[in-house]
Amino acid sequence: MKHRTPPDYATKFADFIKLCDTTKAQGTETVLVAAPWVIGDTYDEIIESLSRLAEAGLALRVVDADRQNQNPNPARN
Repeated sequence: MKHRTPPDYATKFADFIKLCDTTKAQGTETVLVAAPWVIGDTYDEIIESLSRLAEAGLALRVVDADRQNQNPNPARN
């Protein structure tokens, strides 16, 4: 089943789209975001963001703010 890009997605998530493009171009495998809402406020926006990540071959990691404050190196948790 093919999804449709939500209206205004490209404008609303321009920074996320750029982040994905830059990450892929640099050869990095994971996109790190500070909070879940960075990838969308609605189901359609989240699906679009996840689709873009998948198409680029990128993984997603969401930082837990509470956990990050306890350990300055969240990768070691």
